[in-house]
Amino acid sequence: MPTILRNPFLPPHFFFTIALILCVKSLLFSSSYSIDEQGRVLLEWKKNLTSPRDVLRSWNPKAATPCSWFGVVCNSNGQVVEIILISLELLGTLPTNFQALKFLGTLVISDTNITGSIPKEFGDYMELNVLDLSRNFLKGRIPEDLCKLSKLQDLILHNNEFENIPTTIGNLTSLVNFQITDNSINGEIPKSIGMLKNLMVFKAGGNLYLEGLLPDEIGNCSSLTMLGLSDTGIYGALPPTIGMLQKIQTIHMYRSKLFESLPEEITNCSELQTLRLYQNGISGRIPRGIGKMKKLRILLLWLNLMDGDIPEGIGNCDELVLLDLSENSLTGPIPKSLGRLKNLADIQLSVNQLNGTIPPEIFNITTLIHVEIDNNRLWGEIPTNVGNLKNLRTFLLWGNNLTGTIPPSLPDCRNIILLDLSLNQLIGPIPTGIFAMKGLSKLLLLSNNLSGIIPPEIGNCTTLTRLRLSMNKLGGIIPSEMGNLKNLEHLDMGENLLVGGIPSTFSKLEKLESLDLRTNKLTSLPKILPKNLVLLNVSNNMIKGQIKPNIGELLKLTKLDLKNNRFYGKIPEEITYCEKIQYLDLSNNFFSGEVPKQLGTFASLDIALNLSYNQFSGQIPNELSGLTKLSVLDLSHNNFSGELGFLSELENLVTLNISYNNFSGKLPDTPFFQKLPESSIFGNQDLIIVSNGGPNPKENGGLSSISKEAIQIALPILISISAVLFFLGFYMLIRTHMAHFILFTEGNKWEITLFQKLDFSIDHIIRNLTASNVIGTGSSGAVYRITTPNGETMAVKKMWSTEETGAFSTEIEILGSIRHKNIIRLLGWGSNRNLKILFYDYLPNGNLSSLINVSEIGGAEWEVRYEVLLGVAHALAYLHHDCIPPILHGDVKTMNILLGHDFEPYLADFGIAKIVSTKSGNDSLETPLTRPQLAGSFGYMAPEQGSMIKITEKSDVYSFGVVIMEVLTGRHPLDPTLPGGVNLVQWVQDHFAAHQNKADIFDLKLRGRTDPTIHEMIQTLAVALVCANVKADDRPSMKDVVAMLEEIRHSELGRAATETDESKPEMAIVVQSPL
Repeated sequence: MPTILRNPFLPPHFFFTIALILCVKSLLFSSSYSIDEQGRVLLEWKKNLTSPRDVLRSWNPKAATPCSWFGVVCNSNGQVVEIILISLELLGTLPTNFQALKFLGTLVISDTNITGSIPKEFGDYMELNVLDLSRNFLKGRIPEDLCKLSKLQDLILHNNEFENIPTTIGNLTSLVNFQITDNSINGEIPKSIGMLKNLMVFKAGGNLYLEGLLPDEIGNCSSLTMLGLSDTGIYGALPPTIGMLQKIQTIHMYRSKLFESLPEEITNCSELQTLRLYQNGISGRIPRGIGKMKKLRILLLWLNLMDGDIPEGIGNCDELVLLDLSENSLTGPIPKSLGRLKNLADIQLSVNQLNGTIPPEIFNITTLIHVEIDNNRLWGEIPTNVGNLKNLRTFLLWGNNLTGTIPPSLPDCRNIILLDLSLNQLIGPIPTGIFAMKGLSKLLLLSNNLSGIIPPEIGNCTTLTRLRLSMNKLGGIIPSEMGNLKNLEHLDMGENLLVGGIPSTFSKLEKLESLDLRTNKLTSLPKILPKNLVLLNVSNNMIKGQIKPNIGELLKLTKLDLKNNRFYGKIPEEITYCEKIQYLDLSNNFFSGEVPKQLGTFASLDIALNLSYNQFSGQIPNELSGLTKLSVLDLSHNNFSGELGFLSELENLVTLNISYNNFSGKLPDTPFFQKLPESSIFGNQDLIIVSNGGPNPKENGGLSSISKEAIQIALPILISISAVLFFLGFYMLIRTHMAHFILFTEGNKWEITLFQKLDFSIDHIIRNLTASNVIGTGSSGAVYRITTPNGETMAVKKMWSTEETGAFSTEIEILGSIRHKNIIRLLGWGSNRNLKILFYDYLPNGNLSSLINVSEIGGAEWEVRYEVLLGVAHALAYLHHDCIPPILHGDVKTMNILLGHDFEPYLADFGIAKIVSTKSGNDSLETPLTRPQLAGSFGYMAPEQGSMIKITEKSDVYSFGVVIMEVLTGRHPLDPTLPGGVNLVQWVQDHFAAHQNKADIFDLKLRGRTDPTIHEMIQTLAVALVCANVKADDRPSMKDVVAMLEEIRHSELGRAATETDESKPEMAIVVQSPL
């Protein structure tokens, strides 16, 4: 061992100093090792993460402490107490090794794209009081171990794919805030929830498979202020214990499955401010003690099944701002006590059965912004003090029995944007002051008894976009000042007493798309028509003159209706420049000459071509064989001659009338022509139908084998016999209000069943089943508009064949047993040896196909299209999920979606629908339907419908996806102009897959919208792609589709536009495309 020599010149205390330094250094290294242990744990987790932008680059192993790292917070002792990582790009899973972070109280890893599940090790982080893992891609079950965290106060897990609420959730006795919205939670809410005495916020909305009853134990959560269970499968009644929640301020349970009546105990919730229970199945009366909820500000109970009256006590809810009780079955008067609600901004009572008069007390609430009391049974006059509502923006009273005049004070409501008083019995003139409302956009006064003139002051209302004054008694001339309405898009003044010419100033209406002036006494058209017109209807007037060549400048025109006027001359060739035309009616005029061969170039002409009752002559050009999409062709009562070989090319014809011309030769030998009624070919002496390879004189009334002399002898006899038979048939007609009666007409036994009182003659119905009255065709028949002698209008479907009774019986069986506000209502049916007919409500605005392509009723408006899609989705969800057994429609397409007075949708044509059985305990449909059982329409049919694979409710979902695509793109599913010859579904999928600008695919009429609206449309198109998945099992159910459509809506037009949706905090829904 070497000898250590001391330096005699060094003082003894020097060695002590060196030893002290070494000891301190050792202690310092020991202390830093503890801090390094915290950092080491974090760095180990970092190794398992991938970050494209290296957002955790500050997590440097060379750092002395993790306390300076991004997202890490330490206390004064250097111990990690918070980790907060929000809105970062992190790819990886949650940590399992944070046990070393013994003082960690807050762990927030939110909106970071983290995947996997919650490790059970999280139950070891005993100091946690805040755990936020929201907006990630976590899935699986929430471990029961998590419920060991006795200090946990905030558990925020929303917007993931978790599957359960732990049964031991009640062990989290410190829990204050529990948010688990928008996951995949199934099962029931555990009863142990009642053990959470400190719980203030419970949000579990957006979990469609969270079901069962709301447990009685919820009433034990005595600190609860917010309860959010919207868009869930929670069913049954609210428990009476809900009244024990003395601190509750907000209850959101809309779009769930609540039924039965509201418990009276809910009125004990004296702190309640917001109650949103809309779109459920709640029945019974509004609780009588509602007035005890003095702090209630928002009450939304719309679209339920509630009945009874509105309690007078509601006037004691002094703080009420928003009241919506619409779309129920409420009766009785509107309570006068509502006038005491001095803070009320919105009152919506639409679509009920309220009666009595409108209490003037309501119009003393000067804070009102929206008043919607349409579609009730209100009578009497509009209160004269309506002018008090200076802040009013929406005023809807349409669809009542209101009488009297429009109050002179109404123009004092100068901020009104939407005013609709239609479908009442109002009289008198339109107050001139209405047109001084500088923001008025939509004015609808149709179907009243208004009289007087259209005042010239109308030209001052330059903000108008829609003006509907039809079906009144307005007279005088159309003021030229209307040419100042530069923003006008839709103008409807039909069925009035207007005289004179249409002003030349109309040429300045550059935005006008729809011009409907039918059934007046107008005498002339302007020389120049608005060039943006899509629809022009001036039928049933006294207009005299020729069609000017500049008609060809209307390049967007899809419907031209000039019937029943005094037009003369030839059809100008320039009309063929209107390449988008689908409907052309020139009947009952004085047109002459030959039909231009260029008409055959109208590839878009698919609805109707009516040239009847004119003076046309010559042969029909063979070029008309190009009208291969045409459904209705009427050439009757002219002087046409020649053969009709071109008709064999018109494969889509459903109605043809060539009677009373000079046609000759043979009609094509096909079933369609063989079954043509004699009335459709009568009056063509040299025309015969070939049947089974030879002439069949009987099919053509025998005209080809009967001489002119024989006709002269036989015709008077036939007329006399027909008159006698008609008289006898009329005499035998039994006119009764019974629901069921049997009628004999012309020797055929008629059996007619009515589901409500109707007064009509069956002869009148049959006589009006003509081509001019066709309004649509479907898989099982043609539909006609019939107006009875007493002025009622209904739709009548004539079945294609009397031999095939399946479609007829199916439609009666299904529509006679179901009721839904978006499904066509069957009024009755009739049948004899030769005909089978069905009676329906007449819906005046056509079908969805017309809405898209003709745009006469707002087709350019996304808001209208969205509401139509949502209504149809609700109808299909009702058929699939609420009918027992479920019902398949089988032919969902735009032509089978009809539109009512306010463009509300009605699903129609149930001729090939199918009632199916269900598997026990399963919502899927069991009965396999092969093609002979269930048809459809090409382009809309799901792949399994064409290949005879098992067909389920998901086949309807596919068809609905195609409908969405058609609505958004404006393209027919089999549009031949699509590039590469693909169908619409493939075209949309390819466009999304190519990552092109998604807005480029939209209908031209939908472009140029605001960014939020474009976003809505893109999201809706994404829903369509999910629906149209080639694999049926991967398609959503219709109730899921409804939820998706409703949640992507973020516009001021939505009912809940002013609401804070608890189930979607700060985040719009994102629908993932299958591509």
